[in-house]
Amino acid sequence: MTLSDAVANDLHDLGTDVVFGIVSIHNLPIYDALERHGGFRIVTARSEGGAVNMADAYARVSGKLGVVLTSTGTGAGNAAGGLIEAVTAGTPLLHITGQVASEYIDSGRGYIHEFENQLAMLETLGKQAYRVRRAGEGVATIRKAIAEALNPPAGPVSVEIPIDFQARFVDPPALIVSKTDGSPPEPSVLEPVVGKLIGSKRPVIWSGGGVIRSDSSKPLTKLAELLGAAVITSQAGRGSIPENHPLCIGHFATYPEVRGLVESADVLLSVGVRFRGNETSNWKMTTPADHIGIDADRAATNRNFQQSDSLAGDAGSILPALVDMVLAAAPIPKPDYRLEIEQIRNAVRQNLRNTMGPWEAVLDAIRETLPEDTVVVRDITIPNTTWGNRLIEIRRPRSSVHASGGGIGQGLPMAVGAQIAAPDRPVVLLGGDGGFLYNVGDLATVRDEQLPLVMVIYDDSGYGVIRNIQDKYLEGRKVGVDLWTPDFVRLADAFRIPAKRVGNTAAFRAALGEAINGRRASLIVVDMEGIGPMNEPFCGPPGGGDLLGGHE
Repeated sequence: MTLSDAVANDLHDLGTDVVFGIVSIHNLPIYDALERHGGFRIVTARSEGGAVNMADAYARVSGKLGVVLTSTGTGAGNAAGGLIEAVTAGTPLLHITGQVASEYIDSGRGYIHEFENQLAMLETLGKQAYRVRRAGEGVATIRKAIAEALNPPAGPVSVEIPIDFQARFVDPPALIVSKTDGSPPEPSVLEPVVGKLIGSKRPVIWSGGGVIRSDSSKPLTKLAELLGAAVITSQAGRGSIPENHPLCIGHFATYPEVRGLVESADVLLSVGVRFRGNETSNWKMTTPADHIGIDADRAATNRNFQQSDSLAGDAGSILPALVDMVLAAAPIPKPDYRLEIEQIRNAVRQNLRNTMGPWEAVLDAIRETLPEDTVVVRDITIPNTTWGNRLIEIRRPRSSVHASGGGIGQGLPMAVGAQIAAPDRPVVLLGGDGGFLYNVGDLATVRDEQLPLVMVIYDDSGYGVIRNIQDKYLEGRKVGVDLWTPDFVRLADAFRIPAKRVGNTAAFRAALGEAINGRRASLIVVDMEGIGPMNEPFCGPPGGGDLLGGHE
């Protein structure tokens, strides 16, 4: 078989059935092999960066490996932003890119699509990057890349395959892998940790994306209930415990009430958390001396906060073992502490609602209209950055997708990937006018794939967050933030996608309900001026003044 045929076989054996990308003269043999093999849904994006975003969100929602194909040179370069997002989010993703004919690589002779030092570029953009240097090594290189992408900490791995190797005949051996049983540490090792948890009077659990990736949401929730522990989530950890659970404080770690709770805790159990700067007030929080960390990445120990105990391994095996041992010890209930948790939970939500003004009715329309199993994809925009990332309840794992790296414009292609991963569930994109235009061409992909994607665009004719920062720190001087925007309703009509523009909450509620029930692609444009301003304008994360040479 050809190397491309072998790649198709290995992907099929792995359980891959969806591949995203853009066809090119420098990856055509691989595309042809996938088509001849059969069993693959080949999704064509309208930009390489969008294709990577699609594969990224597909992996987050499905729990499978994301696979994306790009061309070499400019095509591989276009993938950069998506790869940065995937490595920031820790998404397992295989990026296969074409490469010029092997004899011309890095020659500087001007071979079509040639880019000198492409491999060096790819090495900086993801977890790792490899080049197939002989056709016979191609299958082994792909297998190594897949293992590397899936191995904690997960991330995107790129593989360059020269065009002449793609059609070369190879004879790949059968793959035999020795699997470990994934068993947890011995009980004797866990006993000191369990003793700290049982003896704790004010335990706090900080749940991150590692809980979702290890499919350990149920044991995490059970452990919180047994201990009577408050649960904080990272952005990536949203849905690891139902956000309507009375012990779930949620994604509010930087709020004063929650910072105080962490500082007064006698034990902190963190599970699969990176402790990003914007989620910890740039690491200015104080954590308790007894900090038990669980992470599959051994290098995560003490990276941002000191740990007293580090359990290196899969949360999917460690958490159930902790649950069994804590259950056997029969911890004493803590009714007073539980009441305090509920009071803090309610207070941070109400305080945020108090800033929303007329947008509170928009939030309630979303909360009351979306079915519980909806996948909510949020781009960077004021409504999401303020209340959308905290008050739209996520009740199930793999139901929340947001740009971990803070990049704007990735929402639409991510929503495409999420809908393909969850074809029978509603998927709703919440984005802004500025970001939507980054990848607006992927409306064509929505049509190609006949996706019932509901898209909500908050339209304020500009980059609203930056505009507010300029108002606050630049004495109202504006630069680059006031944008001409198209008639989104007419634009959607060009793609044969039903669309409405709404300027009040009643019209928004009706349009959202109709779109959800219709189970077809729909676009709702929300006139932000028609809704009205928030009570408190959002002027960026803490430290915005420092970034401009000023002070908060």
